[in-house]
Amino acid sequence: MEKNRLEAFSDGVLAIIITIMVLEIKVPHGDTWEALVPLIPVFLSYVLSFVYVGIYWNNHHHMLNTTKHVDGSILWANLALLFWLSLVPFSTGWMGENHFAPIPTMLYGITLLMAALSYTLLQTKIIRLQGEHSLLKQAVEKDRKGKLSVAMYIAAIVLAPLGVTHWVSLALYIGTAFMWLIPDRRIEKVMYTTQK
Repeated sequence: MEKNRLEAFSDGVLAIIITIMVLEIKVPHGDTWEALVPLIPVFLSYVLSFVYVGIYWNNHHHMLNTTKHVDGSILWANLALLFWLSLVPFSTGWMGENHFAPIPTMLYGITLLMAALSYTLLQTKIIRLQGEHSLLKQAVEKDRKGKLSVAMYIAAIVLAPLGVTHWVSLALYIGTAFMWLIPDRRIEKVMYTTQK
């Protein structure tokens, strides 16, 4: 099967996820700067989640550029990724509304962890379809960055309910996002080398 429908559907779902997140930010009932103060945690959690959804969109685009065809297992793996990403608005809203309290911060991490594992599953399915000498396989090699991300999410999830350490969890989420802010150059590098 061609990958066009998978890409178009994924782009649409990710756009809707971002739209839902911004709609969760309620307009304050005041006309002063002070009226915005209670919205600061909600806005900050929105910014973090917007960055995460942008990272997934960007890297998903790069990953799909390495393949021409997909099969049923890739479609299902992609749906698993979209399922977990579709829960980002809920976990974002809960965390922001509760000012980064331990349990909502933990749930946010679980959502991020499951999205990361789903992305890895999708990556594995694409490599399996294309074979061990595929462009994606060459690009990701041992995927140290992906494994480090999963480890950071697990650490953040474990630390979140332990009181003050939920701020450490939040720092781990932010650190992981910073690690992925630059698009996956490994894929661009392999594609550029093969086009020469």
